[in-house]
Amino acid sequence: MKKISLLMAVCLLAALFLHAGCSSSEQSSKKTPTPVRVQVVEERSGTEGFRYSASILPYAQVNLDFKVGGYVEEILQVKGADGKMRNVQEGDTVPKGTVLAKVREADYLAKLSMARSQLADAQAAFTKADADFRRASNLFKTESITEKDFDAAKARHEETRAKVAGASARVDEAQLAFNDASLKAPMRLLVLKRNIEVGALVGPGATGFVVADTSSVKAKFGVPDMILETMRMGSAQTVTTDVFAGREFKGVITSLSPSADPHSRIFDVEITIPNSDGRMMAGMIVSLEVAGMRLKKPMTVVPLSAIVRPRDNPAGYALYIIEEKDGKHLARQRTIKVGEVFGNMIAVTGGVKKGDRVIVTGATLVVDGDEVKIAL
Repeated sequence: MKKISLLMAVCLLAALFLHAGCSSSEQSSKKTPTPVRVQVVEERSGTEGFRYSASILPYAQVNLDFKVGGYVEEILQVKGADGKMRNVQEGDTVPKGTVLAKVREADYLAKLSMARSQLADAQAAFTKADADFRRASNLFKTESITEKDFDAAKARHEETRAKVAGASARVDEAQLAFNDASLKAPMRLLVLKRNIEVGALVGPGATGFVVADTSSVKAKFGVPDMILETMRMGSAQTVTTDVFAGREFKGVITSLSPSADPHSRIFDVEITIPNSDGRMMAGMIVSLEVAGMRLKKPMTVVPLSAIVRPRDNPAGYALYIIEEKDGKHLARQRTIKVGEVFGNMIAVTGGVKKGDRVIVTGATLVVDGDEVKIAL
């Protein structure tokens, strides 16, 4: 009797564990809905304007290289946020002509002093030879010296004059090397990177700083050929950025690419924007609207961020629309064909229609049939 009761207890305990294991497995297999953002599919027609995103670039970016080598003796000191002096660093702006760094000048000063001493010796020799030549010229006119003596005086005169010219050139060369021991800002510049420290040994051609001219900046973006035709060099363009909400920045088109990218068929456009206050910084994203393009027929467009590559066809294109079923939001893959790019939008055909909701953020995280949670 005790054996039977023990056996029943064991069976009951096993059943409880099995049930618990199954419940745990079912809970773990239930996938949490993926959070996504959606946008309604639009249809564009007639004369339309499209918004573009552009990245801000410095008007010019250059490397400041040392022309001569040596040990870095000095780096420009500026006042930091704590009021203490520190080496100039990334993000600092320096005026034109500012000495950013120096290599040890003593070596070049010694060479300059030697060159000047040699020049002084050469000039003294020339002064004596010139006086001798003048005297010899007068004596030769009165036939008081021989032609051989006159020619010797003339040769010494020419020789010492050549030595003065050579010594003068060496002084200029030594002076230039001494001046080049200082690395100066050729214009008002923003320091993007500093590659040196005091005591470092640098050679000729070594990059000390990467700097940029940000007195003006460029906004660069790409457009298809049908929009490029509406753009003109020198025409005004306004850009905005979320960083300075409510403020518009005026610029002009200063560059239109003569050829399209062979893969994307997009032409690069650059807008130059005055930036005397330095507010526009490299890397910022700005928005602009290009208007006045006449569409020949209505086009269905979706955000570029909605486009994904199907897993079963990596060479194709697809997107995910939202389908509601039993109170749930499901991601449904739709195969599409893509057309021209218009700003942040792209024309699509097949699999989607005006009014559909497409996933624009999180599309790469779902597969067909996944339950999703729409984030605001």
